Amino acid sequence: MSNTNVSVKPLFETFHSDKIQLKNRTVMAPMTRGFSPGGIPGEDVAAYYRRRAEGDVGLIITEGVGINHPSSVSGDSIPLFHGDALDGWAKVVKEVHEAGGKIAPQLWHVGMTRKPGELPNKEAAPIGPSGLTLDGAQVSEPLTVEEIEGLVQSYAQAAADAKRIGFDAIELHGAHGYLIDQFFYEHTNKRTDRYGGDLVGRTQFAVEVIEACRKAVGPDFPIIFRFSQWKMNDYQAKLAATSEELNQFLQPLSDAGVDIFHCSTRRFWEPEFEGSEMNLAGWTKKLTGKPAISVGSVGLDGTFTSFQAANTTSLDGLIEKLDQDEFDLIAIGRSLLQDPEWVKKVEEGRVNDLLPFDKDALTKLY
Repeated sequence: MSNTNVSVKPLFETFHSDKIQLKNRTVMAPMTRGFSPGGIPGEDVAAYYRRRAEGDVGLIITEGVGINHPSSVSGDSIPLFHGDALDGWAKVVKEVHEAGGKIAPQLWHVGMTRKPGELPNKEAAPIGPSGLTLDGAQVSEPLTVEEIEGLVQSYAQAAADAKRIGFDAIELHGAHGYLIDQFFYEHTNKRTDRYGGDLVGRTQFAVEVIEACRKAVGPDFPIIFRFSQWKMNDYQAKLAATSEELNQFLQPLSDAGVDIFHCSTRRFWEPEFEGSEMNLAGWTKKLTGKPAISVGSVGLDGTFTSFQAANTTSLDGLIEKLDQDEFDLIAIGRSLLQDPEWVKKVEEGRVNDLLPFDKDALTKLY
């Protein structure tokens, strides 16, 4: 890694909002690990997250966890967030807190990205606003209004459980072409009722989820909302082609009760719109006045498209954006997957000890 030429001090300033305080500006990005047999996280998962807390990560956001719905996840080792799994998550929280960290679960439903017949519930059909996959294939029937209302309550129950077992916040996964994002996306949402229509109309499901979660956790518990322009099948996809459209999209979500926006991009340094150097998180903060988390290939020289090996690289560009207050927090993915002490090493100036990303990190819990 080339030596960082600017002070990393902006990365290690405390973060204060009206609902959460963090010791620094670093966030562990949510990354699916699939090491929870039967959907229940065990001691190895708790130890994995504890190591990041011991490594001075400001806020840990867990891998996506399935809300209480039969088709919420696709795989028998992806963690759930209901029933017996909650005891496992309570132990994760205990370990992270003992190590001085803070943690939020990422509440998730994969929607139409699940394939028919996948575990854990083979008989459960994939669901989505119009029953369409990201590629436009009709796989199942559109959700009924009653089914949508049930899903809203499943998110709310997960939020209430997160608060009850001691988490410090929740994150709603509204990105990357999963269920909430399938409502946002015109190619997967062809509805003509209140859950469809124009860009603002297509935010209605997310608005109801946010409002129900807010009601479940009360006024003082932080709600983080993750969104993206890109989809898993199309890295060039855009919900909002201009800053004006982005403002139309964000305002209903902000008004519904989002405290912090997590703006998922593949490269944090890329401008979102022509005529400005600001990235998606910068625009989101400017338009909503809410704190924003940026993310995307931090500390590495290759994007995560295929999770291939990547070398470490300078943090100067990141530090400059933080110092300019473009966004408030930065989420780190593969660098933290590989190296639990990444944050501590950066803070202590041990940049030559940072580890390059090796795809073997995907096969074990370091």
